[in-house]
Amino acid sequence: MTTVTTTRPLAAPAATAAVPRRLLACGVLAGPLFVGLTVAQAATRDGFDPVVHPLSLLSLGELGWIQIANFVVSGLLALTGAVGLHRSLAGGPAATWGPRLFGLYGIALVWGGVFVADPAFGYPLGTPDGAPAEQSWHSVLHAFAAPGACLTLFAACFVFARRFERERRTAWRAVCLTVPVLYLALTAASFAAADYRLMLAGGALIWLWASALTFQHLRSVR
Repeated sequence: MTTVTTTRPLAAPAATAAVPRRLLACGVLAGPLFVGLTVAQAATRDGFDPVVHPLSLLSLGELGWIQIANFVVSGLLALTGAVGLHRSLAGGPAATWGPRLFGLYGIALVWGGVFVADPAFGYPLGTPDGAPAEQSWHSVLHAFAAPGACLTLFAACFVFARRFERERRTAWRAVCLTVPVLYLALTAASFAAADYRLMLAGGALIWLWASALTFQHLRSVR
């Protein structure tokens, strides 16, 4: 008597790789979406002056929902990309902390959308000039979003620099080490010049670095 055994066919490698590729693609979109929509609003929102108004104030007013959605959607995309990194990175430097730091970056963006800043510096129109005399609880919580997002990516730059050093990818290692320096320089210049555009430029640099790094990893996933 012959016994016939059946086994479930293995998933095709292409199908197996499709899931992390889709997750990584979401992470790629996070930075350009957040930066692009923020810059577009800063340039067109009535009464908003990007020199004196931090980008957080875009969450206020009649059209504030756009920036709130921008924070939340971009953060969720970044979180999804972090899951993709976790699933697709092999062992070695950045395999553990790289995805975690990218995930914290996504959480910080969502946090910035859930907790909004207080009106200040004459925005929205009709708001008194200067900072508010007292901050609301949600404005205090919102204040953790920007440094949380940027500092986690700041740390991620060095984590991935170690990985690229191990892989002997000197160009990417140089980028990872240069971005934090430029970020700090632009942030310091922003305070010195009292110009929030420089701070936005520093944030945009490190947010777009995160998307570029995710994209280069997406290309390597087969």
